Amino acid sequence: MNDVSLVGRLTKDIELKYIPSGTAVEKFTLAVDRGLSSQKKKELETKGKPTADFIRIVVWDKQAEHCAEYLGKGRLVAVSGSIRTSSKKNDDGSMSYYTDVNAYKIEFLDYASDVEDSKENKSKPDEVDPDDFSSVEDDDDIPF
Repeated sequence: MNDVSLVGRLTKDIELKYIPSGTAVEKFTLAVDRGLSSQKKKELETKGKPTADFIRIVVWDKQAEHCAEYLGKGRLVAVSGSIRTSSKKNDDGSMSYYTDVNAYKIEFLDYASDVEDSKENKSKPDEVDPDDFSSVEDDDDIPF
């Protein structure tokens, strides 16, 4: 069985391309957190070591067009797909090997405005207006 599920954030904006047959295709990199404890994550960061894996995703057809329209750098997505490997002979005769996730399902887990709002309002608490509250007239219906 070759089935992969990932959740992560796009590392850069997407560029949609079309192959000669007219089929839409796009490739992007997904940063997937390794799920480390906060202590272990800080330890690795201080040593300059990665705390996430960067996985290449390939999306085809209409789904690629939808992703190009609605996704961008920093967006949180869930990807379901299968692993594909390929190789290419370089000009110097050496071989390059590639491992990609061929996506068959992409779920958008946040909204573009959420990403922008979180950048602008990072650690800004919600304000509560005390005048927005009203007293309860009949408290006999309250179960406590």
